[in-house]
Amino acid sequence: MIDYNSYLDDAIAMARAAGDIHLDFFRSSRLNIETKLNDSDVVTIADKESEKLIVSVITEKYPEHGIITEESSPLHEEREWRWIIDPLDGTTNFSQGLPNFCVSIALEHKGEAVVGVVYAPYLGELFHAIKGKGAFFNGKKIICGNKTILSESVVATGMPYDKLDNPDNNLQEICKVAPKVRGIRRLGSAALDLSYVAAGFLDGYWELNLKRWDISAGMLIVKEAGAAVVSIRENRNFSIMAVSRGIEDQLLSLLKIQ
Repeated sequence: MIDYNSYLDDAIAMARAAGDIHLDFFRSSRLNIETKLNDSDVVTIADKESEKLIVSVITEKYPEHGIITEESSPLHEEREWRWIIDPLDGTTNFSQGLPNFCVSIALEHKGEAVVGVVYAPYLGELFHAIKGKGAFFNGKKIICGNKTILSESVVATGMPYDKLDNPDNNLQEICKVAPKVRGIRRLGSAALDLSYVAAGFLDGYWELNLKRWDISAGMLIVKEAGAAVVSIRENRNFSIMAVSRGIEDQLLSLLKIQ
């Protein structure tokens, strides 16, 4: 039986150090905002500096591990042990001075996440999970919500970066879901959305065309908290729904392609 606790400790330490970098640049004039794929896809100096720090720690301490991270080319991604990093999830929020942003770090073994950490430094919120050991929020064990009525539920979603060019852009799904739920939130960070479902702050979340670094840590956390995670597209990268089991079928029926 592999002991993952030392990996968790390192992931938390890296996340906190990256969070310090976030806070140093947050709401400053030093962001150096650039665009990537289009005007909806931005990157800042805080993304790059926090990624640089995390990658340097991993390559020094775990030189035999691979790394997949948002802002750089993969390093030995075929290796048995692989770190999946989003150095700053919620960059649009961050660049606007909005506080919903985080760092997401997962460790995968043979393609399966075994450690996950999501840390929102401005909010002081730390979520973590180890495979088979449950999910935790600021050190306390969490379980997902237990609602069974969709109309009493609050859910979150997001829109893909290719929303202008691809008609499968989630607008139809939002229109279907909105009248059926208590409220829809668009928080702007997939990793936090997943973590909030884990903690019961949200009852469900779905989004299309995500990348592995957006969801690897958050999916482990939400699964360990007892929520269902379902693929809702086969041809849009990672397109998922994470939801309390009591409303799983009700929400899924609104999101499936008819």
